[in-house]
Amino acid sequence: MVRVRSEKLFVYFSKNKGVFMNKFWRFQSALVLALMAFILPACSNDEANVPGAGNVTTKEVANNAQALAGETVTVRSEPKGKVGPTSFTVGDEKFFGSEPIVVINASGEPFTLPADDDIEVQVTGKVRNLVLADVEKEYNLKLDPQYYIEYENKPAIIAQSIALSPDPGDITKNPEKYYNKRLAVTGEVEDIQDANTFTLDEEKLFGATDLLVLNPKPKTAIKDDEVVAVTGVLRPFVLAEFEREYELGWDLKLKQKLEAEYKTKPVFVADSVYPSAISD
Repeated sequence: MVRVRSEKLFVYFSKNKGVFMNKFWRFQSALVLALMAFILPACSNDEANVPGAGNVTTKEVANNAQALAGETVTVRSEPKGKVGPTSFTVGDEKFFGSEPIVVINASGEPFTLPADDDIEVQVTGKVRNLVLADVEKEYNLKLDPQYYIEYENKPAIIAQSIALSPDPGDITKNPEKYYNKRLAVTGEVEDIQDANTFTLDEEKLFGATDLLVLNPKPKTAIKDDEVVAVTGVLRPFVLAEFEREYELGWDLKLKQKLEAEYKTKPVFVADSVYPSAISD
C-alpha cells in the first residue's frame, strides 16, 4: 500500500513539476525580500543618524562634514585657539577624540575671542571642506596661507554670524563685561510676565540671578520650562528708554514691578527667540 502511494506521488510530482518549481522560486524570492527588508535598515543606521542643517555639535560637523557640506549650521562651543587674524577653532572636550573645527569669519564684522576660556561662542555659517583659494574667491577674503596649512582639505565653517554665548548666570553676575555686545544665550524659560517679557533660569552659577529678557517683536509664543536660544544685545534696565523705543504694552503694575526688581540689573533685548536644539 505504501509503495503504491509513493508511485502515485512520484507520477503526480512529475506531471506538475513546473507548478511546484514556480511556487518554490516565488517562496524563495519572498523570503529574500523579507530578509533584505530586515537587514538593510540595520546597515543604514549611520546614514539615518547624519544630522541635518540647524543646531549641531562640533563632533557632528567633524564626523559628517560630507553630508553637511553646503548646509548652514549653528554650533555653540568653546573656542580652542586663534588661527590668524580672522579665524579660530572650536571644539568640545566632552567628545573625546573630536578634532577642532576651523571657523573663518566671513560676517564682515570683527570678532574678538573671549579672554575667559569657559565662555562659549555661537557660530552660524556654511560647512565645507576647506580649500583656501576657493574660500578667498567666493567670500572676497584675503587669508594668509601659512595659518591654514594644517586645516586645508578638512571640515570648516565659513561664518556669517558669530556671537559670545555665555550662560545667563555669567551675564547677571558680571553684566559690565557684556553690555552693548551682541550675544547668543541659551536657557530655560521661567517667570513669563507677558508676551514680551520673561526670564532665563540660572541654576549653574552660585550667587547668580535669572536673566530678564525683553522680546519687543515676539513671533511665536514661548512656554514655561522651554529651552530657547535668544540672540540680541545686553543693556542696562532703563524703563524710559524701552518705552520710547518699543511698543511693549506694559500696564502700570508690570512697569512698577519690573523697575523695582531690575532697575540695577541687566536686561537682554532680543531680536530673535527660538526653540533650541542645543542643551543649555
